[in-house]
Amino acid sequence: MSETMPDGPGHSVSRGLTGLLRRIRRYRPSEQLLFGGVYGTVLASSVAAALDRVNTPPAPGYDALWVLISALAAAVAHGYAHAIARHTAADDAVPVHTVRLVLEEWPLVAAALPTAAALLAAYAGWWHEYTAVDVILVFNAFTLFGWGAWASRSAGGSWAAACRVGGVDMLLGLGIVAANTLIK
Repeated sequence: MSETMPDGPGHSVSRGLTGLLRRIRRYRPSEQLLFGGVYGTVLASSVAAALDRVNTPPAPGYDALWVLISALAAAVAHGYAHAIARHTAADDAVPVHTVRLVLEEWPLVAAALPTAAALLAAYAGWWHEYTAVDVILVFNAFTLFGWGAWASRSAGGSWAAACRVGGVDMLLGLGIVAANTLIK
């Protein structure tokens, strides 16, 4: 007669992993996360493409800094614009409210981090800046597809609808790639 342990260590790990995957599937990202992700990715791609100059010496550290500064400036401007739009004359907590709204723009800055990291890798000598920009523009185009598909699926859209939305988002990234190619 063979005895099996119904709740061995492997079984509890399996249950934990299954539960985690179930929670991930049910997770509905906030509109702020999705907006910030798309906006930050497009902004970082645009800045990286604009700073990628052919007839000047590479400056990937400088370019990474400008990607981050641009993302931070956009996040502050967007959060501040929300604060101004929601401000009333009777609102005494304007500074606290404004700071909170600005801090809620973190997804925009986070979405720019892969671009800055690729440029910092070029600064460290891991690859040439032109290669870093080309790679990050393609990476960001695929990331935009993911943002769009995730937004659509989170809103209850079918996989076909998610692919369409992702494809439209991806066109933003591919437009930046095309513009970068034409300008060079």
